[in-house]
Amino acid sequence: MTKNRIITIVFCFLVSLGYAQKKKLRHANYAYNDFSYVKTSDILLEVANKGYKSVDLYKKLGNSFYFNNKMEDAAKWYGELMGLDDFNLEANNDPEYYYRYAQALKTVENYEESDKWMRKFSESTENDKRASNFESTLNYLQKIDLQSEDIEVVNLPFNTSVSDFGTALFENQFVFASTRGTGKNYRWNDQPFLELFVVSKTNDGVFENLQKFNDNLNTKFHESSVAFMPDGNRMFFTRNNFFKSQFKRDKAGVNRLQLYSAQKTETGGWKNIKSVHFNDQSYSVAHPTINAKGDKLIFASDMPGTVGLSDLYIVDINEDGTLGVPENLGNVINTEAKETFPFINENGDLYFSSNGFSGLGGLDVYRILDFQNRLEKKQPFIVENVGKPINSPKDDFAYYENLKTREGYFSSNRPGGKGDDDIYWFKIPDCAQNLAGKVLDKKTNELLNGAKVQLLNANGDVVTEQLVGENAVYSFNVLDCETTYLIRASKDSYETSEERIITSVNRRDSIGLDMPLIKDEVAITEGTNLREAFDLNPIYFDLDKANIRPDAEIELQKIIAVLNKYPDMKIDVKSHTDSRATTGYNKNLSNQRNKSTMSYLVKTGGIDAKRITGKGYGESELINKCADGVPCTEEEHQLNRRSDFIIIKM
Repeated sequence: MTKNRIITIVFCFLVSLGYAQKKKLRHANYAYNDFSYVKTSDILLEVANKGYKSVDLYKKLGNSFYFNNKMEDAAKWYGELMGLDDFNLEANNDPEYYYRYAQALKTVENYEESDKWMRKFSESTENDKRASNFESTLNYLQKIDLQSEDIEVVNLPFNTSVSDFGTALFENQFVFASTRGTGKNYRWNDQPFLELFVVSKTNDGVFENLQKFNDNLNTKFHESSVAFMPDGNRMFFTRNNFFKSQFKRDKAGVNRLQLYSAQKTETGGWKNIKSVHFNDQSYSVAHPTINAKGDKLIFASDMPGTVGLSDLYIVDINEDGTLGVPENLGNVINTEAKETFPFINENGDLYFSSNGFSGLGGLDVYRILDFQNRLEKKQPFIVENVGKPINSPKDDFAYYENLKTREGYFSSNRPGGKGDDDIYWFKIPDCAQNLAGKVLDKKTNELLNGAKVQLLNANGDVVTEQLVGENAVYSFNVLDCETTYLIRASKDSYETSEERIITSVNRRDSIGLDMPLIKDEVAITEGTNLREAFDLNPIYFDLDKANIRPDAEIELQKIIAVLNKYPDMKIDVKSHTDSRATTGYNKNLSNQRNKSTMSYLVKTGGIDAKRITGKGYGESELINKCADGVPCTEEEHQLNRRSDFIIIKM
């Protein structure tokens, strides 16, 4: 065979191979745009494994695994993408790929590398909540460890090898979603469509009587995520946009999730299935939860006005069961990523899942304690990661808890489960808040070893007590949640001090409270400033006035008591002003106030005038930086408006 013939065959083979790969890529693009991610990954992977490289190929291959929740593979191909010169040289490169790569790296617990790409994402974006969350919580792993609890999570026995998630309690039964059915497979994950199932739990912890929840609710498409009104007579649930036998798609051909309501029948069935009024075929509405009063419903949606892939919304539930106008819960909760699966407990605490905050990877469960009360009072929300073991590097979602039985549930696709998504159970631990602090001298900050610290209940009964050691530290680990306590510290030669605290709803709070004590015996001699020795409050005067106010009388009565205790004592009263106003004005004002102070000691206190001298010093003896022209706070200026009582003879 001639050399030219060999070259011709090789050339034809390469042309044929290139044509075949282009054909496969065209088919992959079609499948990709049609959301058939399982098929796409097979096709793209075959092309990439033959050594073909391109920004578009790696983007789509990474996305296929990312959106199909195969994060280890997504991390691999996004990593290949980041290594392409063509990607790094692209103008206006989409920073979303940095974010997705960082998220994928977390699922393989490569947090150091993930943080590197989150920093790249942060540098490439402006006004992105995910970036600001990351920058404000660079120590997020340590914070998550502090929130983590030593609890056991149990994989429930009715989980299967396919997807099971989303528990809700109804009449002592668990209602959940599962793909264990036998109907047509859903091409996103190649499993049957979700249906609602119910299982009973006996008093001895056995699960039995597993069956489909209700034939009227289950269709041949998806049903999931239920919420029941407090009286149990109405429910809301998630379903594909399939109503009255019509399967509706948006302009891109996507069938969205919708929210429906149903009424309970006298025989325990469900009827009057209705689409809520703000459903629309152009966006999804899903995953409802209802508060204890039954007047608020919270759900996830990507409706117009949504910040990210999906946001949390709240809506009023009217007395007739209809819903009001949805309101976005705002950008403290919602990020440019996904917020979903909300749950509000009996106390009004809100739990939800998100991949937009700094977490362990995938969807993590977050909470806002006292959410409902804060919402009503328009107080700021504090979003907290609930920590391990509820959260993991994988997806953790559909949190649910029953505070009466102290049991909780969540769903996860973590390793070690029975299938895709599994439902896990855990026992909510009792509240075990910690209170700790030091006992010290208020004036000198000296540690007061040997002081006694008592923990008392709201009625004043002693719960427990401690004598502090050389480090002067006390610690109590028996505090209940949402409970009032008194903390009392005492020591010889010091005034007893008492503080009242109300513990939070957070069962793992650690409260720090130092107990400063005031010396009950003060050593005084010639040169002692009685203002400092007895920690007197400032002798206040009204603006431009020199008469003694009632609150100042209390402080002057303390001086009178000292003078009466030591009849031979003589003092010099020195009155001062701050630097505001002119020097001459301040000198005159301080003289007037000095005369008023001495007059009060003589006329009201009965002190011999020969025992008292004094004058005003205006602004000439400032005790801080607050001279003319120096910006100072009102509190800083106040420190200079003082009267000193100096012992000049004992």
